Amino acid sequence: MEPILRVEHLTHTYGSGTPFERSAVQDLSFQVEAGEFLGVIGHTGSGKSTLIQHLNGLLRPTSGHIYLDGTDIWAKPKEIRQVRFQVGLVFQYPEYQLFEETVYRDIAFGPTNMGLTPEQVDRAVREAAAFAGLSEELLDKSPFELSGGQKRRVAIAGVIAMDPKVLILDEPTAGLDPEGRERLLANIRAYHQAKGNTILLVSHSMDEIARNVDRILVLKDAHVLMSGTPREVFARAEELESAGLDVPQVTRIARALRDRGLAIDPAVYTTEELTAALLALKKGGSAVC
Repeated sequence: MEPILRVEHLTHTYGSGTPFERSAVQDLSFQVEAGEFLGVIGHTGSGKSTLIQHLNGLLRPTSGHIYLDGTDIWAKPKEIRQVRFQVGLVFQYPEYQLFEETVYRDIAFGPTNMGLTPEQVDRAVREAAAFAGLSEELLDKSPFELSGGQKRRVAIAGVIAMDPKVLILDEPTAGLDPEGRERLLANIRAYHQAKGNTILLVSHSMDEIARNVDRILVLKDAHVLMSGTPREVFARAEELESAGLDVPQVTRIARALRDRGLAIDPAVYTTEELTAALLALKKGGSAVC
């Protein structure tokens, strides 16, 4: 089965031919399966932002190719706008991009530009608002009257309303308090479960990544350092740390317990796994997974 996204030998060079020339991504290849929930992590400067802007055609590769459903997104440059309807990108701090008079109109902007009928737009707006955790009574309010967390939800709903095949979220919980972060992530998980669309989550929080994604793509110095399930990636904690990255708090605790002689898998990454491992030890069983 053809992956929903396939990136082949992607290179993007800024300042080509000048003393400031540098490649933000270099010969980067990977693929994303339809319906997958992929986490993308990497230290500042690793190429994450440049990469995701290529996936919906905001940036054009210096070399290499990006395929959406098996078709090169730049095969017909004049139709790149259609790609942006199918690959929705929510930037970090997207609330600064709100501009309409009401929440409803802000969410409706994308579907309207797709040429949907008023009835289709209305259905898309209300469904997207529900997925983003926005109540119906907020739709008639000005987005500028809302809290920071609510504005973030409006911006996410505006992209969801276009029903993209791929939803890319760049640090969606940045600046939110712990309760707001978990509520927003719960809404994203519910959206993924209900729609089955592909999601790429870019985050600096290893705990956030660990609790939500199926697979992790790790970038370092414009290249792919590793890719695998959360367990496979967090088992390589020393490599992650050498790349300037952390591991989830639970994994750090498990490693510390293992170093003290307890038979605990140092790659556990959720509280539930660690609890089960400790209970197994208490009962006299093996905690190594």
